[in-house]
Amino acid sequence: MILVAFVLTALVGIVLVAISRTHGQMNAAAVGQAIVFAAIALYVLLFVQVPVNTFIVGSGYFFIDHLGLLEVLIATVIFVLAAVYARGYVGNLLTSHELEAGSLKLFYAAWCLLELVIILAFFSDNLALFWIFAEMTTIISAMLVAILSARENIDAALKYIFVASVAMIFAFIGLIFLFEISRSVLGTGTLNWTALMAHAAAFPHGMTIAAFLFIFIGFAAKSGIFPFHTWLPEAHAKAPSAVSAVLSGVLLNVGIYGILRVFAIVHETGAATDVTPVILLFGILSIAIAAISMLPEKNLKKLVAFSSIENMGIMLVGIAIATPLAIFWVLVQVIAHAFTKASLFFSAGILHRQYRSHISADAPDEMCDVFRFQPLAAWGFVLGGLAIIGIPPFLAFFSKFFILLSLGSFSLWVLALVLVLLFIAATALGYFVISMFGQVIPPGETCDIVPYRTPLSMKLPIVVLLALVLILGLMFPPGGYAFITQVVTELRF
Repeated sequence: MILVAFVLTALVGIVLVAISRTHGQMNAAAVGQAIVFAAIALYVLLFVQVPVNTFIVGSGYFFIDHLGLLEVLIATVIFVLAAVYARGYVGNLLTSHELEAGSLKLFYAAWCLLELVIILAFFSDNLALFWIFAEMTTIISAMLVAILSARENIDAALKYIFVASVAMIFAFIGLIFLFEISRSVLGTGTLNWTALMAHAAAFPHGMTIAAFLFIFIGFAAKSGIFPFHTWLPEAHAKAPSAVSAVLSGVLLNVGIYGILRVFAIVHETGAATDVTPVILLFGILSIAIAAISMLPEKNLKKLVAFSSIENMGIMLVGIAIATPLAIFWVLVQVIAHAFTKASLFFSAGILHRQYRSHISADAPDEMCDVFRFQPLAAWGFVLGGLAIIGIPPFLAFFSKFFILLSLGSFSLWVLALVLVLLFIAATALGYFVISMFGQVIPPGETCDIVPYRTPLSMKLPIVVLLALVLILGLMFPPGGYAFITQVVTELRF
Protein backbone atom coordinates (compact mmCIF):
# COMPACT_ATOMS: atom_id res chain seq x y z
CA MET A 1 0.00 0.00 0.00
CA ILE A 2 2.95 2.36 0.53
CA LEU A 3 3.84 2.74 -3.14
CA VAL A 4 0.16 2.84 -4.10
CA ALA A 5 -0.40 5.65 -1.61
CA PHE A 6 2.39 7.72 -3.16
CA VAL A 7 1.17 7.14 -6.73
CA LEU A 8 -2.49 7.82 -5.94
CA THR A 9 -1.60 10.98 -4.03
CA ALA A 10 0.40 12.27 -7.00
CA LEU A 11 -2.42 11.46 -9.41
CA VAL A 12 -4.87 13.35 -7.22
CA GLY A 13 -2.43 16.28 -7.05
CA ILE A 14 -2.01 16.42 -10.83
CA VAL A 15 -5.77 16.17 -11.40
CA LEU A 16 -6.39 18.98 -8.91
CA VAL A 17 -3.83 21.12 -10.73
CA ALA A 18 -5.53 20.36 -14.04
CA ILE A 19 -8.99 21.42 -12.83
CA SER A 20 -7.79 24.42 -10.83
CA ARG A 21 -8.57 27.88 -12.15
CA THR A 22 -6.31 30.07 -10.04
CA HIS A 23 -2.68 30.07 -9.02
CA GLY A 24 -3.68 29.75 -5.38
CA GLN A 25 -5.62 26.55 -6.07
CA MET A 26 -2.75 25.01 -8.06
CA ASN A 27 -0.27 25.89 -5.36
CA ALA A 28 -2.56 24.45 -2.70
CA ALA A 29 -2.64 21.17 -4.65
CA ALA A 30 1.18 21.08 -4.79
CA VAL A 31 1.51 21.92 -1.09
CA GLY A 32 -1.14 19.34 -0.21
CA GLN A 33 0.60 16.60 -2.18
CA ALA A 34 3.94 17.42 -0.57
CA ILE A 35 2.41 17.33 2.92
CA VAL A 36 0.74 13.96 2.27
CA PHE A 37 4.01 12.57 0.88
CA ALA A 38 5.82 13.78 3.99
CA ALA A 39 3.14 12.20 6.20
CA ILE A 40 3.47 8.85 4.41
CA ALA A 41 7.26 8.93 4.77
CA LEU A 42 6.92 9.81 8.46
CA TYR A 43 4.44 6.94 8.92
CA VAL A 44 6.98 4.53 7.37
CA LEU A 45 9.67 5.89 9.67
CA LEU A 46 7.60 5.51 12.84
CA PHE A 47 5.39 2.49 12.25
CA VAL A 48 6.83 0.27 9.48
CA GLN A 49 9.56 -2.28 9.97
CA VAL A 50 12.30 -1.30 7.53
CA PRO A 51 13.60 -2.74 5.21
CA VAL A 52 10.42 -3.42 3.24
CA ASN A 53 10.60 -5.49 0.05
CA THR A 54 7.04 -6.81 -0.25
CA PHE A 55 4.34 -4.63 -1.79
CA ILE A 56 0.95 -5.19 -3.36
CA VAL A 57 2.51 -4.07 -6.63
CA GLY A 58 6.15 -3.67 -7.56
CA SER A 59 7.57 -6.53 -5.51
CA GLY A 60 10.96 -7.51 -6.89
CA TYR A 61 11.55 -4.06 -8.30
CA PHE A 62 11.07 -1.75 -5.33
CA PHE A 63 12.18 -1.83 -1.73
CA ILE A 64 12.47 0.55 1.19
CA ASP A 65 15.62 0.51 3.26
CA HIS A 66 17.02 3.13 5.62
CA LEU A 67 19.05 4.93 2.92
CA GLY A 68 16.09 5.28 0.59
CA LEU A 69 13.86 6.39 3.46
CA LEU A 70 16.43 8.98 4.57
CA GLU A 71 16.56 10.48 1.08
CA VAL A 72 12.76 10.53 0.82
CA LEU A 73 12.42 12.24 4.20
CA ILE A 74 14.86 14.94 3.07
CA ALA A 75 13.08 15.31 -0.28
CA THR A 76 9.59 15.60 1.20
CA VAL A 77 10.65 18.26 3.73
CA ILE A 78 12.22 20.37 0.98
CA PHE A 79 9.28 19.88 -1.38
CA VAL A 80 6.82 21.00 1.31
CA LEU A 81 8.79 24.17 2.03
CA ALA A 82 9.56 24.84 -1.65
CA ALA A 83 5.86 24.51 -2.53
CA VAL A 84 4.95 26.96 0.25
CA TYR A 85 7.67 29.30 -1.00
CA ALA A 86 6.38 29.01 -4.57
CA ARG A 87 3.04 30.52 -3.56
CA GLY A 88 4.52 34.01 -3.24
CA TYR A 89 7.46 33.56 -5.59
CA VAL A 90 5.54 32.20 -8.58
CA GLY A 91 2.79 34.72 -7.96
CA ASN A 92 5.33 37.48 -8.41
CA LEU A 93 6.67 35.83 -11.56
CA LEU A 94 3.15 36.02 -12.97
CA THR A 95 2.80 39.68 -11.98
CA SER A 96 6.10 40.59 -13.64
CA HIS A 97 5.21 38.49 -16.73
CA GLU A 98 8.34 36.36 -16.36
CA LEU A 99 6.02 33.36 -16.27
CA GLU A 100 3.07 33.18 -18.62
CA ALA A 101 -0.30 32.32 -17.07
CA GLY A 102 -0.73 29.62 -19.72
CA SER A 103 2.36 27.81 -18.42
CA LEU A 104 1.14 27.68 -14.83
CA LYS A 105 -0.63 24.32 -15.02
CA LEU A 106 2.37 22.77 -16.77
CA PHE A 107 4.64 24.13 -14.01
CA TYR A 108 2.64 22.65 -11.13
CA ALA A 109 1.83 19.38 -12.93
CA ALA A 110 5.56 18.88 -13.61
CA TRP A 111 6.28 19.83 -9.99
CA CYS A 112 3.91 17.16 -8.64
CA LEU A 113 5.18 14.54 -11.07
CA LEU A 114 8.81 15.31 -10.26
CA GLU A 115 8.27 14.66 -6.56
CA LEU A 116 6.67 11.29 -7.30
CA VAL A 117 9.44 10.22 -9.69
CA ILE A 118 12.13 11.18 -7.17
CA ILE A 119 10.49 9.08 -4.45
CA LEU A 120 10.11 6.10 -6.77
CA ALA A 121 13.79 6.45 -7.71
CA PHE A 122 14.88 6.34 -4.08
CA PHE A 123 12.65 3.31 -3.43
CA SER A 124 13.86 1.35 -6.49
CA ASP A 125 15.64 -1.92 -5.79
CA ASN A 126 16.25 -2.58 -9.47
CA LEU A 127 19.13 -0.39 -10.71
CA ALA A 128 17.76 -0.27 -14.26
CA LEU A 129 14.49 1.06 -12.88
CA PHE A 130 16.44 3.57 -10.80
CA TRP A 131 18.27 4.64 -13.97
CA ILE A 132 14.93 5.20 -15.75
CA PHE A 133 13.55 7.30 -12.91
CA ALA A 134 16.81 9.28 -12.68
CA GLU A 135 16.52 10.11 -16.38
CA MET A 136 12.90 11.12 -15.90
CA THR A 137 13.93 13.55 -13.15
CA THR A 138 16.31 15.18 -15.63
CA ILE A 139 13.60 15.72 -18.25
CA ILE A 140 10.95 16.93 -15.80
CA SER A 141 13.27 19.26 -13.88
CA ALA A 142 14.58 20.67 -17.18
CA MET A 143 10.97 21.60 -18.00
CA LEU A 144 10.81 23.53 -14.73
CA VAL A 145 14.06 25.33 -15.60
CA ALA A 146 12.79 26.26 -19.07
CA ILE A 147 9.33 27.34 -17.91
CA LEU A 148 10.17 31.04 -17.67
CA SER A 149 9.63 33.37 -20.63
CA ALA A 150 13.33 33.72 -21.45
CA ARG A 151 15.47 32.11 -24.13
CA GLU A 152 18.39 31.80 -21.72
CA ASN A 153 16.30 29.42 -19.60
CA ILE A 154 15.64 27.19 -22.60
CA ASP A 155 19.36 27.16 -23.41
CA ALA A 156 20.22 26.22 -19.81
CA ALA A 157 17.61 23.44 -19.81
CA LEU A 158 18.88 21.99 -23.10
CA LYS A 159 22.46 22.06 -21.81
CA TYR A 160 21.30 20.31 -18.65
CA ILE A 161 19.54 17.58 -20.63
CA PHE A 162 22.44 17.13 -23.05
CA VAL A 163 25.20 16.81 -20.44
CA ALA A 164 23.24 14.68 -17.97
CA SER A 165 21.61 12.39 -20.52
CA VAL A 166 24.74 11.79 -22.59
CA ALA A 167 26.61 10.89 -19.42
CA MET A 168 23.77 8.61 -18.34
CA ILE A 169 24.34 6.58 -21.52
CA PHE A 170 27.65 5.55 -19.97
CA ALA A 171 25.78 4.54 -16.82
CA PHE A 172 23.48 2.42 -18.98
CA ILE A 173 26.50 0.63 -20.46
CA GLY A 174 27.83 0.07 -16.96
CA LEU A 175 24.52 -1.47 -15.91
CA ILE A 176 24.75 -3.87 -18.88
CA PHE A 177 28.20 -4.89 -17.65
CA LEU A 178 26.81 -5.38 -14.15
CA PHE A 179 23.95 -7.49 -15.49
CA GLU A 180 26.37 -9.72 -17.40
CA ILE A 181 28.56 -10.06 -14.31
CA SER A 182 25.59 -11.21 -12.26
CA ARG A 183 24.56 -13.66 -14.97
CA SER A 184 28.04 -15.18 -15.10
CA VAL A 185 28.01 -15.68 -11.33
CA LEU A 186 24.36 -16.52 -10.63
CA GLY A 187 23.34 -18.14 -13.89
CA THR A 188 20.46 -15.67 -14.15
CA GLY A 189 21.14 -11.99 -14.67
CA THR A 190 19.76 -9.42 -12.24
CA LEU A 191 20.11 -5.73 -11.50
CA ASN A 192 18.34 -5.82 -8.16
CA TRP A 193 20.62 -4.10 -5.67
CA THR A 194 19.76 -6.49 -2.82
CA ALA A 195 20.63 -9.53 -4.96
CA LEU A 196 23.84 -7.94 -6.24
CA MET A 197 24.94 -7.13 -2.69
CA ALA A 198 24.22 -10.69 -1.57
CA HIS A 199 26.54 -12.19 -4.22
CA ALA A 200 29.00 -9.34 -4.84
CA ALA A 201 31.89 -11.16 -3.13
CA ALA A 202 32.00 -13.59 -6.07
CA PHE A 203 32.09 -10.89 -8.77
CA PRO A 204 35.26 -10.67 -10.90
CA HIS A 205 37.27 -7.58 -9.96
CA GLY A 206 38.15 -6.34 -13.44
CA MET A 207 34.64 -6.34 -14.87
CA THR A 208 33.21 -4.92 -11.66
CA ILE A 209 35.64 -1.99 -11.78
CA ALA A 210 34.76 -1.35 -15.44
CA ALA A 211 31.04 -1.43 -14.64
CA PHE A 212 31.49 0.98 -11.75
CA LEU A 213 33.52 3.48 -13.77
CA PHE A 214 30.88 3.64 -16.50
CA ILE A 215 28.07 4.00 -13.95
CA PHE A 216 30.09 6.61 -12.07
CA ILE A 217 30.27 8.83 -15.16
CA GLY A 218 26.48 8.94 -15.44
CA PHE A 219 25.70 9.64 -11.82
CA ALA A 220 28.64 12.04 -11.44
CA ALA A 221 27.03 14.19 -14.15
CA LYS A 222 23.70 13.94 -12.34
CA SER A 223 25.28 15.27 -9.14
CA GLY A 224 27.38 17.99 -10.79
CA ILE A 225 30.80 16.39 -10.33
CA PHE A 226 33.77 17.74 -12.33
CA PRO A 227 34.14 17.62 -15.34
CA PHE A 228 30.42 17.01 -15.86
CA HIS A 229 29.41 20.03 -13.77
CA THR A 230 29.04 22.58 -16.56
CA TRP A 231 25.23 22.37 -16.67
CA LEU A 232 24.79 23.03 -12.96
CA PRO A 233 25.64 26.75 -12.54
CA GLU A 234 23.58 27.66 -15.60
CA ALA A 235 20.51 25.61 -14.67
CA HIS A 236 20.51 26.58 -10.98
CA ALA A 237 21.05 30.26 -11.72
CA LYS A 238 18.37 30.57 -14.37
CA ALA A 239 15.68 28.37 -12.80
CA PRO A 240 12.99 29.91 -10.58
CA SER A 241 14.42 29.92 -7.05
CA ALA A 242 11.83 27.44 -5.78
CA VAL A 243 13.07 25.06 -8.48
CA SER A 244 16.73 25.88 -7.73
CA ALA A 245 16.17 24.80 -4.12
CA VAL A 246 14.79 21.45 -5.29
CA LEU A 247 17.58 20.99 -7.85
CA SER A 248 20.30 21.59 -5.28
CA GLY A 249 18.67 20.06 -2.20
CA VAL A 250 17.09 16.99 -3.79
CA LEU A 251 18.09 16.34 -7.43
CA LEU A 252 21.84 16.33 -6.74
CA ASN A 253 21.21 13.69 -4.09
CA VAL A 254 19.95 11.32 -6.79
CA GLY A 255 23.43 11.18 -8.32
CA ILE A 256 25.26 10.77 -5.01
CA TYR A 257 22.72 8.12 -4.00
CA GLY A 258 23.43 6.16 -7.20
CA ILE A 259 27.20 6.39 -6.70
CA LEU A 260 26.89 5.26 -3.09
CA ARG A 261 24.67 2.29 -4.01
CA VAL A 262 26.99 1.00 -6.74
CA PHE A 263 30.15 1.67 -4.72
CA ALA A 264 28.68 -0.44 -1.91
CA ILE A 265 28.59 -3.35 -4.40
CA VAL A 266 32.20 -2.71 -5.45
CA HIS A 267 33.21 -2.50 -1.79
CA GLU A 268 31.92 -6.04 -1.29
CA THR A 269 34.12 -7.36 -4.10
CA GLY A 270 37.37 -6.17 -2.60
CA ALA A 271 38.02 -4.02 -5.67
CA ALA A 272 37.36 -0.83 -3.72
CA THR A 273 41.09 -0.12 -3.43
CA ASP A 274 41.22 0.22 -7.22
CA VAL A 275 38.31 2.64 -7.58
CA THR A 276 38.71 4.77 -4.46
CA PRO A 277 41.62 6.79 -5.97
CA VAL A 278 39.32 7.66 -8.89
CA ILE A 279 36.51 8.75 -6.58
CA LEU A 280 38.93 10.75 -4.44
CA LEU A 281 40.48 12.45 -7.48
CA PHE A 282 37.12 13.56 -8.88
CA GLY A 283 36.06 14.72 -5.43
CA ILE A 284 39.15 16.91 -5.04
CA LEU A 285 38.87 18.26 -8.60
CA SER A 286 35.23 19.16 -7.96
CA ILE A 287 36.17 21.09 -4.82
CA ALA A 288 39.01 22.80 -6.71
CA ILE A 289 36.98 23.90 -9.74
CA ALA A 290 34.20 25.16 -7.48
CA ALA A 291 36.55 27.12 -5.25
CA ILE A 292 38.41 28.69 -8.17
CA SER A 293 35.15 29.54 -9.97
CA MET A 294 33.68 31.15 -6.85
CA LEU A 295 36.52 33.66 -6.51
CA PRO A 296 35.59 35.97 -9.44
CA GLU A 297 31.85 35.19 -9.35
CA LYS A 298 29.57 38.22 -9.03
CA ASN A 299 26.22 36.50 -9.56
CA LEU A 300 24.46 35.42 -6.38
CA LYS A 301 22.72 32.26 -7.60
CA LYS A 302 25.73 31.09 -9.59
CA LEU A 303 27.86 31.48 -6.48
CA VAL A 304 25.47 29.25 -4.53
CA ALA A 305 25.45 26.77 -7.43
CA PHE A 306 29.25 26.50 -7.43
CA SER A 307 29.06 25.92 -3.68
CA SER A 308 26.89 22.88 -4.45
CA ILE A 309 29.65 21.48 -6.66
CA GLU A 310 32.10 21.98 -3.80
CA ASN A 311 29.86 20.09 -1.39
CA MET A 312 29.33 17.23 -3.84
CA GLY A 313 33.11 16.98 -3.98
CA ILE A 314 33.31 16.76 -0.20
CA MET A 315 30.80 13.91 -0.24
CA LEU A 316 32.87 12.08 -2.86
CA VAL A 317 35.97 12.47 -0.69
CA GLY A 318 34.11 10.92 2.23
CA ILE A 319 32.84 8.04 0.05
CA ALA A 320 36.38 7.39 -1.18
CA ILE A 321 37.65 7.02 2.39
CA ALA A 322 35.03 4.25 2.73
CA THR A 323 35.25 3.75 6.49
CA PRO A 324 32.04 3.41 8.51
CA LEU A 325 32.79 6.74 10.22
CA ALA A 326 33.36 8.55 6.91
CA ILE A 327 30.20 7.12 5.31
CA PHE A 328 28.20 8.06 8.42
CA TRP A 329 29.28 11.69 8.15
CA VAL A 330 28.78 11.74 4.37
CA LEU A 331 25.13 10.95 5.07
CA VAL A 332 24.99 13.73 7.66
CA GLN A 333 26.55 16.04 5.09
CA VAL A 334 23.79 15.07 2.64
CA ILE A 335 21.23 16.28 5.20
CA ALA A 336 23.15 19.45 6.05
CA HIS A 337 23.79 20.39 2.44
CA ALA A 338 20.20 19.76 1.31
CA PHE A 339 18.58 21.93 3.98
CA THR A 340 21.21 24.67 3.99
CA LYS A 341 21.42 25.01 0.23
CA ALA A 342 17.65 25.15 -0.11
CA SER A 343 17.58 28.01 2.41
CA LEU A 344 20.28 29.87 0.45
CA PHE A 345 18.32 29.64 -2.78
CA PHE A 346 15.17 30.79 -0.98
CA SER A 347 17.06 33.84 0.31
CA ALA A 348 18.55 34.45 -3.13
CA GLY A 349 15.05 34.30 -4.62
CA ILE A 350 13.83 37.12 -2.38
CA LEU A 351 16.84 39.23 -3.32
CA HIS A 352 16.18 38.49 -6.98
CA ARG A 353 12.63 39.75 -6.57
CA GLN A 354 13.92 42.89 -4.86
CA TYR A 355 16.61 43.75 -7.41
CA ARG A 356 15.21 42.03 -10.51
CA SER A 357 15.28 45.23 -12.56
CA HIS A 358 19.03 45.46 -12.09
CA ILE A 359 20.19 41.88 -12.55
CA SER A 360 19.92 38.96 -14.95
CA ALA A 361 20.93 35.33 -14.68
CA ASP A 362 24.35 36.10 -16.16
CA ALA A 363 25.12 39.72 -15.29
CA PRO A 364 26.89 40.73 -12.09
CA ASP A 365 24.41 41.44 -9.32
CA GLU A 366 23.87 45.05 -8.30
CA MET A 367 22.50 45.30 -4.79
CA CYS A 368 22.51 48.04 -2.21
CA ASP A 369 21.09 48.51 1.27
CA VAL A 370 20.23 44.82 1.36
CA PHE A 371 19.79 44.78 5.14
CA ARG A 372 17.38 47.72 4.90
CA PHE A 373 15.23 46.49 2.04
CA GLN A 374 15.28 42.72 2.76
CA PRO A 375 16.69 42.07 6.23
CA LEU A 376 15.40 38.50 6.53
CA ALA A 377 16.81 37.41 3.17
CA ALA A 378 20.10 39.19 3.90
CA TRP A 379 20.54 37.59 7.30
CA GLY A 380 19.24 34.29 5.93
CA PHE A 381 21.97 34.34 3.28
CA VAL A 382 24.65 35.33 5.80
CA LEU A 383 23.66 32.60 8.26
CA GLY A 384 23.17 30.08 5.46
CA GLY A 385 26.60 30.98 4.10
CA LEU A 386 28.18 30.45 7.51
CA ALA A 387 26.35 27.14 7.82
CA ILE A 388 27.39 25.80 4.41
CA ILE A 389 31.10 26.58 4.88
CA GLY A 390 31.02 24.64 8.14
CA ILE A 391 30.98 27.20 10.94
CA PRO A 392 29.90 25.76 14.32
CA PRO A 393 27.37 25.05 15.67
CA PHE A 394 25.61 24.40 12.35
CA LEU A 395 25.25 20.77 11.26
CA ALA A 396 27.67 21.01 8.31
CA PHE A 397 30.50 21.84 10.72
CA PHE A 398 30.35 18.38 12.29
CA SER A 399 29.95 16.48 9.01
CA LYS A 400 32.81 18.33 7.33
CA PHE A 401 35.02 18.10 10.43
CA PHE A 402 34.72 14.32 10.71
CA ILE A 403 35.08 13.75 6.97
CA LEU A 404 38.28 15.81 7.05
CA LEU A 405 39.41 13.99 10.20
CA SER A 406 38.95 10.69 8.39
CA LEU A 407 40.83 12.12 5.40
CA GLY A 408 43.73 13.02 7.70
CA SER A 409 44.13 9.38 8.67
CA PHE A 410 44.12 8.54 4.96
CA SER A 411 46.67 11.16 3.81
CA LEU A 412 47.88 14.34 5.50
CA TRP A 413 49.00 15.79 2.16
CA VAL A 414 45.57 15.33 0.62
CA LEU A 415 43.99 16.78 3.76
CA ALA A 416 46.20 19.88 3.48
CA LEU A 417 45.21 20.35 -0.16
CA VAL A 418 41.49 20.00 0.57
CA LEU A 419 41.75 22.43 3.50
CA VAL A 420 43.36 25.04 1.26
CA LEU A 421 40.61 24.61 -1.34
CA LEU A 422 37.87 24.85 1.26
CA PHE A 423 39.49 28.00 2.63
CA ILE A 424 39.47 29.53 -0.86
CA ALA A 425 35.78 28.67 -1.30
CA ALA A 426 34.90 30.12 2.11
CA THR A 427 36.90 33.26 1.35
CA ALA A 428 35.13 33.70 -1.99
CA LEU A 429 31.72 33.39 -0.35
CA GLY A 430 32.69 35.80 2.44
CA TYR A 431 34.13 38.34 0.01
CA PHE A 432 30.96 38.26 -2.08
CA VAL A 433 28.75 38.88 0.94
CA ILE A 434 30.93 41.70 2.26
CA SER A 435 31.33 43.42 -1.10
CA MET A 436 27.74 43.06 -2.30
CA PHE A 437 25.80 43.33 0.94
CA GLY A 438 28.00 46.16 2.18
CA GLN A 439 26.94 48.56 -0.57
CA VAL A 440 24.74 51.33 0.78
CA ILE A 441 23.15 54.41 -0.73
CA PRO A 442 25.04 57.51 0.47
CA PRO A 443 23.02 59.88 2.68
CA GLY A 444 21.25 62.56 0.69
CA GLU A 445 21.13 60.60 -2.58
CA THR A 446 17.75 59.69 -4.00
CA CYS A 447 16.83 56.03 -4.24
CA ASP A 448 14.50 54.70 -6.92
CA ILE A 449 14.38 51.18 -5.48
CA VAL A 450 10.93 50.18 -4.27
CA PRO A 451 11.00 47.70 -1.38
CA TYR A 452 9.59 44.33 -2.40
CA ARG A 453 6.87 43.26 0.02
CA THR A 454 7.99 39.72 0.71
CA PRO A 455 5.03 37.49 1.57
CA LEU A 456 5.13 35.28 4.66
CA SER A 457 5.08 32.19 2.45
CA MET A 458 8.57 33.14 1.19
CA LYS A 459 9.97 34.03 4.61
CA LEU A 460 8.80 31.02 6.60
CA PRO A 461 10.77 28.32 4.69
CA ILE A 462 14.05 30.18 5.27
CA VAL A 463 13.46 30.39 9.00
CA VAL A 464 12.42 26.73 9.23
CA LEU A 465 15.44 25.41 7.32
CA LEU A 466 18.00 27.52 9.19
CA ALA A 467 16.41 26.50 12.47
CA LEU A 468 16.65 22.86 11.38
CA VAL A 469 20.38 22.93 10.57
CA LEU A 470 21.07 24.86 13.78
CA ILE A 471 19.03 22.56 16.03
CA LEU A 472 20.45 19.43 14.40
CA GLY A 473 23.93 20.84 14.93
CA LEU A 474 23.29 21.64 18.60
CA MET A 475 21.46 18.43 19.51
CA PHE A 476 21.29 15.74 16.84
CA PRO A 477 18.67 13.28 18.10
CA PRO A 478 19.96 9.89 19.36
CA GLY A 479 17.39 8.22 17.13
CA GLY A 480 18.96 10.01 14.18
CA TYR A 481 22.38 8.59 15.01
CA ALA A 482 20.89 5.11 15.26
CA PHE A 483 19.04 5.56 11.97
CA ILE A 484 22.13 6.68 10.03
CA THR A 485 24.20 3.94 11.66
CA GLN A 486 21.65 1.47 10.31
CA VAL A 487 22.13 2.95 6.84
CA VAL A 488 25.88 2.34 7.09
CA THR A 489 25.24 -1.21 8.31
CA GLU A 490 22.90 -1.99 5.41
CA LEU A 491 25.49 -0.63 2.96
CA ARG A 492 28.02 -2.98 4.66
CA PHE A 493 30.78 -0.46 5.21
